[in-house]
Amino acid sequence: MAPALSKFVSRRTVVGACALTTLIWILKRRNRKQVAKYSLSRRNAWPVNDIQYVIKEVKPKQPKAHVNARFFRQLHQLLKMGIPSLVSIEFGFVLLIAGTLVARSFCDLWMITIGTLIESSILSMDGPLFKKRLLKFLVVLPVISVVNNVLKYAIYEMKLRLRTNITRDLMDQYLKGFTYYKMSNLDNRIANPDQLLTTDVDKFCESCTDLYSNVAKPLLDIFIYVYRLTTTLGGETPIIMLSYLIFAGMLITHLRKPIGHMTVKEQRLEGEYRHVNSRIITNSEEIAFYQGNNREKLTLLASFHKLVTHLRKCLEFRTLIGVIDNFIGKYMATIIGFYAVSIPFFKKNHPILSGPPNHRFKSYYTYGRMLVKLAEAIGRLVLAGREMTRLAGFTARVTEIKVVLDDINTGKYERTMVSDFKDEPIGSPGEGKIVNKDNVIRFDRVPLITPNGDVLIRELSFEVKSGMNVLVCGPNGCGKSSLFRILGELWPVWSGTVTKPPRGKLFYIPQRPYMTLGTLRDQITYPHTKTEMIRRGQMTDEDLKELLNLVQLSHLLERESLTNSEGQGWDVVADWMDVLSGGEKQRIAMARLFYHKPQFAILDECTSAVSVDVEDSMYLYCKQANITLFTVSHRRSLWKHHEYYLQMDGKGNYEFKAIEPDTKEFGS
Repeated sequence: MAPALSKFVSRRTVVGACALTTLIWILKRRNRKQVAKYSLSRRNAWPVNDIQYVIKEVKPKQPKAHVNARFFRQLHQLLKMGIPSLVSIEFGFVLLIAGTLVARSFCDLWMITIGTLIESSILSMDGPLFKKRLLKFLVVLPVISVVNNVLKYAIYEMKLRLRTNITRDLMDQYLKGFTYYKMSNLDNRIANPDQLLTTDVDKFCESCTDLYSNVAKPLLDIFIYVYRLTTTLGGETPIIMLSYLIFAGMLITHLRKPIGHMTVKEQRLEGEYRHVNSRIITNSEEIAFYQGNNREKLTLLASFHKLVTHLRKCLEFRTLIGVIDNFIGKYMATIIGFYAVSIPFFKKNHPILSGPPNHRFKSYYTYGRMLVKLAEAIGRLVLAGREMTRLAGFTARVTEIKVVLDDINTGKYERTMVSDFKDEPIGSPGEGKIVNKDNVIRFDRVPLITPNGDVLIRELSFEVKSGMNVLVCGPNGCGKSSLFRILGELWPVWSGTVTKPPRGKLFYIPQRPYMTLGTLRDQITYPHTKTEMIRRGQMTDEDLKELLNLVQLSHLLERESLTNSEGQGWDVVADWMDVLSGGEKQRIAMARLFYHKPQFAILDECTSAVSVDVEDSMYLYCKQANITLFTVSHRRSLWKHHEYYLQMDGKGNYEFKAIEPDTKEFGS
């Protein structure tokens, strides 16, 4: 009867497994058909594969994410950022976590002992002793509860402190000088720094603190239980368990290797999907004018499809590895534990067998529970390797942005160039010189070269002193913006010498001025805060009001106070990018220029949305304030405000000459 039943159960198991496999295959096939069907638009049907070329599909060198010596070096570097020194508060929380873990292990050991005593009193039917031990257990439980919650608090606070310190360190590097600009425009190793600086840092800190607690507690438990079991049962039982730990750990760590690379790719695809969404928000007006919502939806779905496809592959792989983890880390560890604990009880003349049967049962119960705890600790330690592999992925990602930031801040860039300069004596990025000198801008044989390697002008030489207002002319792509980016030290100087005032004495106003988050006052004093304005002592709110009068925007103070409840007058808070019209934003930018009063101002089509009469009054005030102008504009009315012109033809040639009086008059 038993063999027949065994065969029947085996057959049912095989049939059930086959049916489950078939069902999973059908569901996956159906899901793929639905995705393929959904990826076709109802009109102008384009499959997802056709959109892949639209999304910037960069395949850079992926950072290696394996648990090896390199991973531990990278982890050590990042932890030095998060834990500055051995006397820091962060290290204090490391010790607090370690202390609570020790306390929790001893609590577990005490609970095993008191649990055995309570159950033995029940079996011996000793009521008073049972109540006494149960009351003792009840009294200690609040202490155990406090220990557990202090541990949770310490782990979460440690994660927050790690994230705070690492984020501040990376932000200091990212916002140092023009690093944030150079990372996006001069270096193409990282496409989505926002993803790395926010989500990846958070996940790294969370994974790091979880791993610390998940590794330290099992290691401590193993040490305690091995010591207790060795002194009573002998060394054979713990040796078997530790040998299994080494074998299982090596096997599962080897099988989990792909998880690190999968984690890196998952975060990169998450960043790409986030970037595609942010592009729609940034360019919503242009997309709406073109009625490009269907095309953008296809692009968005293509990016989402890549992400979901990868996440599904990760899920399938992790499910398979999870089955192996559970089998090896939990169930096999329990089997090995039962076998190991049985060894002393099947040996004749073992010291633990001496005494009455009740003593033998009590010993088995106590040490058996210890061995179960040891097996659980070994299982958790084996499974902690899974978290370590994920941590390797996050460590590689955060280390990647740290390395790029360090390189950029030392003047080292990596970018795929369209042109190759090996055979041309132009120089290389950063070889040119920048000399700071007041009241003069001089280019001495400086080439204008884009980050992609396009040579716009091989050698540019001219000199402008304070009071020499210059009009910069030329077709699109001739080098006007490149000239200003070199002046602003956004682009490196390849060769030659650039003589210019320090950064604070050179001001740039683009066609679409930037409006910061904050008050109306902040829009004029940017990048200064109210505190910095007061500290300088050169301007008051009344002076700022005069600047608004100069650009004919004094009505903003009353208008925004009436329509906005977030403050009054200068303290009104609003989304100024949306509240102000194009012309108002340009006039605010000119008021900002008057506030800072630099030696030189670069005006890049910054009055295109302003009427001619207001434009004339603003340019006249610039002359009164001794602000020398570099103006890019196609308006003929502006020629009369300049004495020189710099003409670029877009073919590598240029001309720097004085403007004739009759040319000023007619603006031709």
